[in-house]
Amino acid sequence: MKYLIWFLCISAFTCIFIGFAIPDSDTIDPIMKAKEIAISEKLIGFGVLGLFLIVFPLFSYYRWKDKKMADYMLTAENLDKMREHNDAKD
Repeated sequence: MKYLIWFLCISAFTCIFIGFAIPDSDTIDPIMKAKEIAISEKLIGFGVLGLFLIVFPLFSYYRWKDKKMADYMLTAENLDKMREHNDAKD
């Protein structure tokens, strides 16, 4: 799973980078330039969508899959622990 996330992340950033690099080519023909701009916008869009709809959810699942959510929620028990910890500091 870790290597899949790395591969998808690098692929998404590569799409974004190539999308920004394509319009800088030395094409003189206006029709080809318009096609290059359209392709570059699609590459940037697919890269961003890949990051936010695929990579970030997979990364979040991978990092949180063995954790207990109750440890990170503000329950009465956790609030009491925090108060005791702060009282022990003072």
